[in-house]
Amino acid sequence: MSEQRRVVVTGLGLVTPVGLDVEGTWDALIEGRSGGALITQFDASDQSVRFACEVKGFDPEQYMERKEVRRADRFLQLAMGAAHQAAEQAGIESAVDSVPPERFGVIVGSGIGGLTTMETQHAKLLDRGPSRVSPFFIPMFIGDMAAGMISMRFGAQGPNYATVSACASSAHAVGAAFRSIRTGETDVMITGGTEATVTPLCIAGFASMKALSGRNDSPETASRPFDGTRDGFVLGEGAGILVLEAMEHAVGRGATILGEIAGFGQTADAYHMTSPAPGGAGAQMAMRLAMKDAGLESPDVDYINAHGTSTPANDAAETMAIKAVLGDRAGEIIIGSTKSMTGHTLGAAGAIEVGVSLLVCERGLIPPTINYETPDPECDLNYGVDGPTESPVRAALTNSFGFGGHNVSLAVRAWEGE
Repeated sequence: MSEQRRVVVTGLGLVTPVGLDVEGTWDALIEGRSGGALITQFDASDQSVRFACEVKGFDPEQYMERKEVRRADRFLQLAMGAAHQAAEQAGIESAVDSVPPERFGVIVGSGIGGLTTMETQHAKLLDRGPSRVSPFFIPMFIGDMAAGMISMRFGAQGPNYATVSACASSAHAVGAAFRSIRTGETDVMITGGTEATVTPLCIAGFASMKALSGRNDSPETASRPFDGTRDGFVLGEGAGILVLEAMEHAVGRGATILGEIAGFGQTADAYHMTSPAPGGAGAQMAMRLAMKDAGLESPDVDYINAHGTSTPANDAAETMAIKAVLGDRAGEIIIGSTKSMTGHTLGAAGAIEVGVSLLVCERGLIPPTINYETPDPECDLNYGVDGPTESPVRAALTNSFGFGGHNVSLAVRAWEGE
């Protein structure tokens, strides 16, 4: 195990399809409530898939000035909401007061960025000509703007960038921020991910490639990870933001510590644009690297928040990978997929699920995987399908895999003191 600095979490913000903050999201997950419903953000009547997991009732003016809201794509609005929640919990102003600004950074991932803005402005270009394209189009669209605006809001002058690796984007962001602190480059990092891609083009594109569930008659049961009748993922949106700190820094300022980021593993399949490598080979390696980084052996892992997208290929490959890595332990712990409720929030998923995994460690309560009805011989682990489970969780893994063959696994631990 590395002797480098320990990295703890002092703030968490969540804006998800099942809740507008941490406690709202947690309550919905524990109760097994689905965020799936018919799409409301645009008229989807001509789409082959007409449902998604949308964030409902979010008011960006809680976190941004009205003028800022008008000049910000929804992916940025969601990020700012989650960032403010995390910063408030962490008491970030105290952190800023005690840290040189160059040792305070922001890394926030997004798989696609401002897609709503792109579609709207492209329509203006085609219908009304180049002169009608907004001067704010580029800063509203580019995926790094969440990291940039968060740094401006909180005065963070250290490392500042976006990670882009499809559905692994925010897991990469958390891993990069973790390493920045552990190696001594920074003391405080705001990190996570955001995505807002419930748009006509995105729905049509994923539907065209047969990646989405087609259960238009039952949106709330469409996301069914590891179930034998799963037929694709349900598109979601949202944001998850964390405040990470060097343990000594957090303890020194008297911060409340929520948990610890303990290990980070990242690999590439080098195999196929959209399909996982046979046996989940890249996923196996990422989990092994995260466990090695954290100093964990198989008996130490008490829970896995799976990538668990509800697609035939991913769920089977991830199951094989987990069995290969954990051996007999794989059948003794819960392998849960909260995407059964949130849907797949793409570039935001990794950070949201890191947050959930930290809450599981803190509270000793594991959310269920809902909508599991039909066993699949290829998916034969305990997915926590019978409701929430009370169980001590000392350490957990959370997996994120993205188109392009990107694999990330992060190890988190319950906070047990210095």
